[in-house]
Amino acid sequence: MSWWAVPTLLISWAMLYHQRMVRKDSESPKSDSQPAVLTPPVEVLIVDNEKSHAEVVAEGLERVGFHCQVATSGTQGTRMIESGDYDIIVTDLMMNDIDGLGILDRAKESLPECEVILMTGHGTIPSAVEAIRRGAFNYLLKPLKIDQLRAVVQKAAESGALRRDNLELKRRLDEKYGFEGVVGASRQMRDVIERLKRIAPTDATVLIQGETGTGKELVAQSIHQNSPRKNKPFVALNCAALSENILESELFGHIKGAFTDASADRVGKFEYAHGGTMFLDEVGDMPMPTQIKLLRVLENGEITRVGSNTPIRVNVRVLSATNQSLEDAIRDGAFRSDLYHRLKVVSIRLPTLRERAEDIPVLIDHFIREFAARHDKRIKGMSPAARRRLLAYDWPGNVRQLRNMIESMVVVDYDGLLDLDDLPEELAEPASPTEPVAGTTLTHLVGKSLDEMERLFITETLNVAGGNREEAANMLGIGERTLYRKIKEFGI
Repeated sequence: MSWWAVPTLLISWAMLYHQRMVRKDSESPKSDSQPAVLTPPVEVLIVDNEKSHAEVVAEGLERVGFHCQVATSGTQGTRMIESGDYDIIVTDLMMNDIDGLGILDRAKESLPECEVILMTGHGTIPSAVEAIRRGAFNYLLKPLKIDQLRAVVQKAAESGALRRDNLELKRRLDEKYGFEGVVGASRQMRDVIERLKRIAPTDATVLIQGETGTGKELVAQSIHQNSPRKNKPFVALNCAALSENILESELFGHIKGAFTDASADRVGKFEYAHGGTMFLDEVGDMPMPTQIKLLRVLENGEITRVGSNTPIRVNVRVLSATNQSLEDAIRDGAFRSDLYHRLKVVSIRLPTLRERAEDIPVLIDHFIREFAARHDKRIKGMSPAARRRLLAYDWPGNVRQLRNMIESMVVVDYDGLLDLDDLPEELAEPASPTEPVAGTTLTHLVGKSLDEMERLFITETLNVAGGNREEAANMLGIGERTLYRKIKEFGI
């Protein structure tokens, strides 16, 4: 027997003795300070070429709720890492073939979210430093104490769970504010998304134009979320909602005594957004004196708090939005031409919902899923009659109005199917054979190409048919093969 195997056998015997003592006390209500069982169970891989020691470690962890598998060589451990999914790996440092650092490297490559704990009877400061530098969660010296091992594995499990929660939050942000959150399959929205993909990675100022409710802030969020500044603040401010003095204080901050109610220094939005993105909504309503100060920020990267003479450097990307014509405002003397050109290095125009009516079925389904989850409702879908009513409506409030309407329908629904009885008042009256519902019109279809019309009707018919292509083909009066070809042609 090699001399270095003696500590391993000693710790194995000690742990087996401990397990026997635990079994004798198993009927006693006294706790042995075990960590709580995690839900769902945490998957642990034990890698150690001393089989008896690996099994003792596994048994000690399984008794407190961890699910353990054992590999008795570095080679076997790497194979299991490549084919399995583990939350934690506990590996011996010294092994005959692939050592613990090799296991650590392979785990970080194949299972980057997995935590790795190294254990060794030959610990040195350099080896511990190297293990931590390469990403080990912890470094334990043999002989091990079972409670110490459990505590470290528990902390590793909690660390992994926190990281997964953060990743899930990031995924949800990406889903909500990434390009996937800008919902639409129409030509107009495909063009918008393609433009966003080119704009987002840059530092250019962007002017977003569109009617109220078209999703200007969502687009600004998606630009930020897909930019190098995504981990810095995104700060939004509506310029139309505040008076001149309050707006300047909100944007640039103020010092104590700058005005009657200034009882302390205050950091403004630009300082808070340093390194990130500032979104100025309804920028066309900004007072002229504030426009001059904003121009200074864009030209020099400096702000001055209200009441102060000391400039403060800021690094902020500015996105702005308006629902009015800034060209008209410039002609009327209400908006500065030089500021306009600074804000409009790149511009995006968002189409109205009337202009992209073929996206209405997609948006309906998207909002049903969103609000069914938010309000914990089981919604099977929407009836064909209700879909037709929504498709025929003119949507003066654009996507925001549709979104609010779907949420209202989800909230008041009681039978799991959104139908005419769930519609709000403006759409509740049934359509007359000769007279459309008040506020509805088909003018949004005027000017569209026949291809766009055909795509719209095929998409809606598929929705009404619940995705059943045979039924949809019968409703459209075409063959199923023709429908399949059209689906491929239009990218439905």
